[in-house]
Amino acid sequence: MTHLWLRHEVRSTERRAPIVPDDARTLVDAGIAVTVEDSPHRVFRTDDYAAVGCAIAEPGSWTDAPQDAFIIGLKELPDAPTELHHRHVYFGHAYKGQHGARELLDRFTDGALLDLEYLTDATGRRLAAFGYWAGYIGAALAVLHLRGALQTPLEPMGRNDLDARLADHDDTRALVIGALGRCGRGATDALEVAGIKPTGWDLAETRDLDKAALLDHDVLVNAVLTTTPVPPFVTDHDLDAPNRRLSVIADVTCDVTSDCNVLPVYDQVTDWDRPARRLRADPPVDVIAIDNLPSLLPLEASVAFSHDLLPLLHTLDRGDEWQRALAHFHTAKEAVDG
Repeated sequence: MTHLWLRHEVRSTERRAPIVPDDARTLVDAGIAVTVEDSPHRVFRTDDYAAVGCAIAEPGSWTDAPQDAFIIGLKELPDAPTELHHRHVYFGHAYKGQHGARELLDRFTDGALLDLEYLTDATGRRLAAFGYWAGYIGAALAVLHLRGALQTPLEPMGRNDLDARLADHDDTRALVIGALGRCGRGATDALEVAGIKPTGWDLAETRDLDKAALLDHDVLVNAVLTTTPVPPFVTDHDLDAPNRRLSVIADVTCDVTSDCNVLPVYDQVTDWDRPARRLRADPPVDVIAIDNLPSLLPLEASVAFSHDLLPLLHTLDRGDEWQRALAHFHTAKEAVDG
């Protein structure tokens, strides 16, 4: 019997769940064992999981879970234990040379990381992603910040509330790079709710990037997922260009510590307490680079992601997509082990 163990997220601002109660019911009815750790900040109540047949466990008790259990999460693991023996399913951010990647991979002794970012079909298309809602909230925050209407610290909200804050019409010029992907579509939709008709660039426009046109927008939303280094979209030199109009950069991708970073103009992510960081003072330009944006719309984001992940969980120990994810882990592990 497959055993899924949904762990509590240690990050206090992480409100999402990779498996929602309704989908947990489907798994339990299919004969899959589901254990859910209690969590004080998950958007869904623990009682909702118990009501559909899930076993309930204490936060952090995954360390004592049966060896054959798959530990399911979203964001980073706690620092302890130093050795990981289970198969973990979450966004590890460890395959593109990010800060702390080696240390994380070294912790996997006889366990494995099945990274959700690398859960793809045979063509490389991601099968379960938060991209749409990441793009939506990233673009929304950029607009609200530009208008001086961004309330901090940030708090989770529902889409209706966010859309009500966005509703307006102005002459803002906004550019979405990666406009044809999930993330780009979400950013485009949010901008249109805000009364802005954005410029959309994708592969064709970024092959020969028009820097002058890019800098002539008020807002830039980067929605591009890269797995290999490419020429940067914006550099420090670009920000010093005369007559620069660009004043808000929303980096939804947040590859800040990776060689794949297309926006090497900042060196650390921002957070819910201080979502925007100033890069230049005259004229001003700020960056928003929050690495768990969809958690600000935790209900909508969780339901959509869980819907995509659900069919894949039925074949977690044998599906081709999981074998591809495992192969990525072994490649990365071999690289750090030398």
